[in-house]
Amino acid sequence: MTASAAAAKSDPGSLKLLVFDDEDLAVVSANLQDAIVRASDMAFLPKEQRFAFTAARFDWMAADEGRCERLQTGMHFERVRNVRTAGFRPGKPDEVLNLLSIIFAPGEAPAGEVVLTFSGGAGVRLNVECLEAQMRDIGPRWPCKGKPGHPANEAADERV
Repeated sequence: MTASAAAAKSDPGSLKLLVFDDEDLAVVSANLQDAIVRASDMAFLPKEQRFAFTAARFDWMAADEGRCERLQTGMHFERVRNVRTAGFRPGKPDEVLNLLSIIFAPGEAPAGEVVLTFSGGAGVRLNVECLEAQMRDIGPRWPCKGKPGHPANEAADERV
């Protein structure tokens, strides 16, 4: 077991969430709101039909207790047919994105599209056979300066 895996296991506030419907995804989206994601920490694995990324998640539950902390979190979606991006260059190591929301747009059941919206008009759209995903805290916590913020009128970008 790695040190970061041991830290995640010993952290009583660490999350492991499974996603199979809109309600599950809404819980994950709320927990990942304002997560920091590097473009180089996203990957589409077509043979495995998987899209995955890691993020520095802001812990909103800890903030409710007066602690401003981030922790390393992994997220992956299964049964992904294809991926489209807009507003950033995938794989670029110095490109940092702020995740605003993740939603599911149903298509011909059970298929649809998962839309990840980032600040600044960036986004990722996953064409999926069905909604199947997992979010898991995988690393240690660290303190950060205050709660994240962004313009209140920032909305999803339709380009993705």
